[in-house]
Amino acid sequence: MFLKRIQISFIHVAVAMTLVPINSTLNRVMIKELALSATLVAVLAVLPYLFAPIQVAIGSYADRHPILGYRRSPYILLGLLLNVAGLAIAPFVVFVMPENFWLGLFLSMLVFGAWGMGYNFAAVSYLSLASEISGEKGRSKTIAVMFFLMIIGIILTSTGLSRLLETYSPEILQRSFLIVAMIALVLGLVGLIKLEPRQTQPSREVVKEERTPWSHIYREVIGSSQARRFFLYLTVLLAAILGQDILLEPFGAEAFDLSVSVTTRITAIWGTAFLISLLIASFVDRWISKKRIAQISAYIALSGFLLIALSGAIVNQSVFYLGVVILGFGTGSSTTSNLSLMLDMTTEKVGLFIGAWGVANALSRFIGTLMSGVVRDIAANILHNPVNGYLVVFILEAGMLAFSLILLRKISVTKFQDQVHNISLTEKAEYLQEAVN
Repeated sequence: MFLKRIQISFIHVAVAMTLVPINSTLNRVMIKELALSATLVAVLAVLPYLFAPIQVAIGSYADRHPILGYRRSPYILLGLLLNVAGLAIAPFVVFVMPENFWLGLFLSMLVFGAWGMGYNFAAVSYLSLASEISGEKGRSKTIAVMFFLMIIGIILTSTGLSRLLETYSPEILQRSFLIVAMIALVLGLVGLIKLEPRQTQPSREVVKEERTPWSHIYREVIGSSQARRFFLYLTVLLAAILGQDILLEPFGAEAFDLSVSVTTRITAIWGTAFLISLLIASFVDRWISKKRIAQISAYIALSGFLLIALSGAIVNQSVFYLGVVILGFGTGSSTTSNLSLMLDMTTEKVGLFIGAWGVANALSRFIGTLMSGVVRDIAANILHNPVNGYLVVFILEAGMLAFSLILLRKISVTKFQDQVHNISLTEKAEYLQEAVN
């Protein structure tokens, strides 16, 4: 079982590896080196989230339509190939835009869309397979291993890509993306080898997993005042802390003239702080209430945004890196504390509210990413300074965190205290992984 956990973690890491260059390094190159609109980059970045609702349909279809005796592996392979192809082709098509904008935009939308479809195909399939091969008792451990190796994989990918880009040129960027794509493909294929047992005889009756349609989640959330408040709170919070993804590296380039190699390492710094704070928050919530940790986490992330904004105003790199670390800490502790808070409040219909968390995550990423790009461009034009455009976004996101704290105060936890239960770190990782896919 240990080997199978490592194998399926390899698949998860491989898919995550394809996200890092596209969602960080390429964003920076498009905004800084190619001087493309941040709004345009944001539109391309949110394409994968538009496809998130189809995960339910993909999972249900795979339940009923095995291929050559396999219910999950073919769909995982298809998703992995789309991810790898998207990563490999992306740095080529975006460089078409400066020469032929509309052709480059069309090709870029196809590539980013392909990556998004691949992510949704792969994610729902390997999570289902993880559940099937682990059994009910081993599922939490399997997902926990997958989640923590994913964070480590993101850190290592960012660090490795930074070294490949020590000297930047479009050709080196394209070659570096190809190297990461090949490593991800090999890692994913190794993970797939003999992972899923083949059905020698087609099963007439396939037990379908319980998959909650997003429309049902919406109706259930709207029907509860506490659920509505918590959903709104999560959406505002996550839009603030995740909306900076497409701007942090371009900001480092614009404000401090950092090289592509240096800004690529920002993801590794942020990810390390995220992982450490997640572990700390999971440990201290035995003694401090989840709501209190969530409040502290929001204040930490808010401070990170203000420091990043301050660093641009005074042009100080040390303050910038301090802000990135603090933002990573705030994001990690906020993620685990709010998930724990939700589980404390919803011992019944946990699956439903995990689905609601997933909806809030996708919606907030869409809103936060698009908002960041649009606001950056508008503010930069009004203030006649690109750096000031970023500062407005970071201050706005700090304001959104402050608003989320007001919303959090109105969420009542006391009425659910008789339902409070303690969950392990591995269970938290399991729910967290489900929520972000």
